[in-house]
Amino acid sequence: MPEKKTREAARKDKREGKSASTQAGEYVHEEIEHVREGKHGARSAKQAIAIGLSKARRDGVKVPEKKATKKAASKKSTAKKATKKAATPSRTRSAAAKKALKREPRKAASKTALSRQATKAASKRSAASRSASAKKAARTRARNS
Repeated sequence: MPEKKTREAARKDKREGKSASTQAGEYVHEEIEHVREGKHGARSAKQAIAIGLSKARRDGVKVPEKKATKKAASKKSTAKKATKKAATPSRTRSAAAKKALKREPRKAASKTALSRQATKAASKRSAASRSASAKKAARTRARNS
C-alpha cells in the first residue's frame, strides 16, 4: 500500500495539472526507495518501475496500460482490473508475493541499474522524439528559472 506522503505528492501533481506519468512517478520513486531500504527486492529496474506503476493505477492515476500485451482483450481486462478498486486480496497470495519479492536482489534499484534502464528505454525512442522532449524540458527550465 502506498504511503500517505506519496499519495499526497501525486494528488498535488494532479492539482497542478501535471501529466499522469509525473503523478505515477511518485509511486515509482517510492518503490525504488523500498528496494533500496531492503523492504523487498526486484529482479530488475524494469520490475521495480512496473510495481510502482501498478500501485499508481490501483490508486486511480490514469497511466496508460502496457503497450506490449499480446491480446487486445487481455490488455483491456488487465487495465480494468488495475484501475478499478481491488477487492480484498487473498491473504495467502499476498503473503506469497511478498515472500517472493523479499528473495529478489536489491541491485535493481542501484544508480547503475536505473541508468542502464533509462538508456535502454531512450534508445527505443526515435531521435525526433528524444529531441522534442529535450526541447520541451529546456523551455520548461527557462520558464521556471
